[in-house]
Amino acid sequence: MLFNYRQLLICTLFSCLLFQFTNKAKAQAKENPAFTMWDNKPAKKWMTEAYPIGNGRIGGMIFGGVDQEHIQFNDNTLWTGDENDRGMYQAFGDLFIDFNNNDQQFTAYTRKLDITRAVHSIDYKQNGTQFKREYFCSFPDKVMVLRFTANQKNAYSAAIGLKDAHQGTITANGNILQLTGKLLNGITYQATALVKIENGKLSTVKDGDNEKIKIENADAVTIVFTAATNYVNKREQNWKGEEPAPKIDRILNAVKAKSYNNLLKAHISDYSLLYNRLSLNLGTSDAANQNLPTYQRLINYKKVTDPALEALIFQYGRYLLISSSRAGGLPANLQGLWNESNTPPWGSDYHSNINIQMNYWLAEPTNLSECQVPYLDYINSMREVSKMHTRKQYPNTRGWTVKTENNIFGGMSFLWNTPGSAWYAQALWEHYAFTQDKAYLKNFAYPIIKEIAEFWDDHLKRRPDGTLVAPMGWSPEHGPTEDGVTHDHQIIYDLFTNYIESADILGIDADYKKHIADLKAHLLKPKIGKWDQLQEWETDRDDPKDQHRHISHLFGLHPGREISTIKTPELAQAAKVTLIARGDESTGWSMAWKMNFWARLQDGNHAYKILQNFITPVGGSGTDYNKGGGIYSNLFCAHPPFQIDGNFGYTAGISEMLLQSQAGELQFLPALPDKWKNGNIKGLKARGNFEIINLQWKDAKVVALAIKSLSGEKCIVRSPNQLKVTAKGIIEEKSGKDFRYSFNTQAGKVYQFN
Repeated sequence: MLFNYRQLLICTLFSCLLFQFTNKAKAQAKENPAFTMWDNKPAKKWMTEAYPIGNGRIGGMIFGGVDQEHIQFNDNTLWTGDENDRGMYQAFGDLFIDFNNNDQQFTAYTRKLDITRAVHSIDYKQNGTQFKREYFCSFPDKVMVLRFTANQKNAYSAAIGLKDAHQGTITANGNILQLTGKLLNGITYQATALVKIENGKLSTVKDGDNEKIKIENADAVTIVFTAATNYVNKREQNWKGEEPAPKIDRILNAVKAKSYNNLLKAHISDYSLLYNRLSLNLGTSDAANQNLPTYQRLINYKKVTDPALEALIFQYGRYLLISSSRAGGLPANLQGLWNESNTPPWGSDYHSNINIQMNYWLAEPTNLSECQVPYLDYINSMREVSKMHTRKQYPNTRGWTVKTENNIFGGMSFLWNTPGSAWYAQALWEHYAFTQDKAYLKNFAYPIIKEIAEFWDDHLKRRPDGTLVAPMGWSPEHGPTEDGVTHDHQIIYDLFTNYIESADILGIDADYKKHIADLKAHLLKPKIGKWDQLQEWETDRDDPKDQHRHISHLFGLHPGREISTIKTPELAQAAKVTLIARGDESTGWSMAWKMNFWARLQDGNHAYKILQNFITPVGGSGTDYNKGGGIYSNLFCAHPPFQIDGNFGYTAGISEMLLQSQAGELQFLPALPDKWKNGNIKGLKARGNFEIINLQWKDAKVVALAIKSLSGEKCIVRSPNQLKVTAKGIIEEKSGKDFRYSFNTQAGKVYQFN
């Protein structure tokens, strides 16, 4: 797996940055109100109100009830299906804690999710007692930890029970509560809660066919919870590995002697190493509005300027990726890893026609490269199954591709999405572009990129005039199936470009590189249609009234690099005409993509308009909200229903508004809206393995800039205003309305501009 291969590099990076991150972690040992979501009442609805926590494999949705705490939990390896049946991602179960408080009234209730520490807290007063709960999900210790305390003795009497989503067996033995079961496809699963109390009495009781743990008059309660299956991401083992019981025994044996504070400290330290790499300030919000519950800020947003909320939702996307995608595990699916249903929308699967790709647009730019590793490992793991399916459908081709819907076993369903694997290959290239890791490129990425290029080498159709077209394509998710679909060609162009550059960097396969370059040169080019739009099909049939949510034929603008305002202004203008016709309002993920499109068109005000449309409250709280896409009061993106790609796409969109590097330059503030005239960001990454240590702007001009070169590559900076150069050897030139600076760099050195 890529994780094992890259582990040394990651550990080296961590050791180099440990001192810096440790100081930041100390500074954020307490809650940060600016980046804390909160509510003044318990959650009633899973999708719109409960708050998520996770460690990349297991996760929970927290309801925070006073009479009953409800935590719905998942393990992202619990799937039905196999190599031939896509199946569905499954709910795992529920943890219930029923308190013996006789429905007494409570006051001063708050339910918070501090995303700077990934800690959920609940506070309230009841019958003169101050109660406090603290929850987190630890990646290093592989457990979810729940801590219940109060300012009075004997405050907790409760019954703790589990509910299995598949009618498994639930037992209690001493202070261990456990559920076990097996799916029809052979996936076995187990969830275990270790309950610790301070003073009081603990016993087991029967509840019908199941058992519970009963607590009487405890001063405090700590629940250490974990779950596992026998799934392993290896086809050579038939996707089955060690049984969950010994895994869970090892996990609990390793943590049962650790104090709560030590578990919390390890969790915050690990999480902070990722989260604290990037900070963002988009401006000052009204203090009174900022102190309101998050759902009320959403309601007020269209009337009250709230840049702090915009920044919170940006960092929430990073929080969700860290919480649902960690090295050694599976990638984030349509709902990250949070799912309450055994028949979730679209199976909560891996959609290959934009959704899983959008999940990872933020990973590299927002300095979460390690969180992209599960996606890359997933691409690698599905190759052999995909080759088997591809040969059946396209018998005279090498390489492989995928259908639209995919699972964790390589199984597929719905329509063939022939450019799907080529879009996957973009992620393989981008990881190199941002890290400059040539060993990774040679040993991991290049072989996969090459075999996908071989598929298109065999699959393309050559016309008598020499033009190459993709046969029988479909522009997701509408229109006819025919040759020469623009969406297909832009993705193939991107694949061939990335293959050629990869072979060039590695100095290998010179003859095949020339062959692919020849194919690229003969690909059908993008066309501009009769109303000046970028054509979606080779035939000029685009309807100017078409407002379909998919705008797939603009892939070359984003996330591709075929279309740009600087190098291909005519195509960029045609893309703009198309975007205007499609409209600004749409489903959640579609609006997130439009943010990125307008950012690449370097129209910050229009990108910001889409951003404002995205921050539209949907459902809940008794308010007559607008229908359609937006976000729920827990800041989950509403497709509707909930799809996490919109959250990730929003975060990626803001990073594109502040920094772009796809054209071989570091372009700063390319799409800065008027609303963000003053601000700063620290920790963005750019292609070429450059880290932006500091970017400050005032009155829409760069006033301070510090770039750290991590690989010693040549750097080209494009700024909207002239900068004062503080180092020798930097060449300045005017480039249109911008100023351009080029210079050679040394690895590890910081370059500053004022």
